[in-house]
Amino acid sequence: MNPLEQIRTIPLFEGLERDQLRNVADIVQQRTYRRGEVIFLEGDEGNGFYIVNTGQVKIYKISVEGKEQILHLFGPGESFGEVAVFTGHDFPANAKANANTTCMFIPRDGFIDIIRRDPALALNMLAVMSIRLRKFTGLIEDLSLKEVPGRLSAYLLFLSDKSPEAEDLDLEVSKGQLAALLGTIPETLSRILNRMARLGLLKTEGARVRILNKSALQKIADGETKMS
Repeated sequence: MNPLEQIRTIPLFEGLERDQLRNVADIVQQRTYRRGEVIFLEGDEGNGFYIVNTGQVKIYKISVEGKEQILHLFGPGESFGEVAVFTGHDFPANAKANANTTCMFIPRDGFIDIIRRDPALALNMLAVMSIRLRKFTGLIEDLSLKEVPGRLSAYLLFLSDKSPEAEDLDLEVSKGQLAALLGTIPETLSRILNRMARLGLLKTEGARVRILNKSALQKIADGETKMS
């Protein structure tokens, strides 16, 4: 698929005319990363943003104690690093390929020139970033206010909403990484998954999860039901 056809499938650029899409496609750079390869580090110059074609990208921070906190996981069609476009500041977190990954890189200088000629692009980006801010606010709420079963339930329901027709859910990450995403440890996560399976809420098989009682998970996510 050529860059123009790739750009057309990206939510960030929905509703744009073909000429607008072509302007963006003209400055796209294709980049490939091996699993575990760093894309950028916190503090690196924010010289552009990325869109995932294939694979998965992990955005994370490292605490002073060396603990990793996953902030976002981005898959095909999703963009990251856009803050650099508007602020010109350094990247505020780390990005690493969580699998063998291909990305489109859009350099800041070239994209700013396009935006100056066509402000509709900036409006699209602001809308997408606003949605992401709401999701990030929800993540902070989950990590600070909900207990781990509630965080896990909310995450599983989120995956279910992303693939409503799929009977089985792909956890997208290892259980160790999922534990980091949810602000817990792998042992606690495994214990809760096993407990949910015994209660008939879900069934697990490796990295696959089948939700058996969505309404019960929703009550746990909402805090209406506590897991004893």
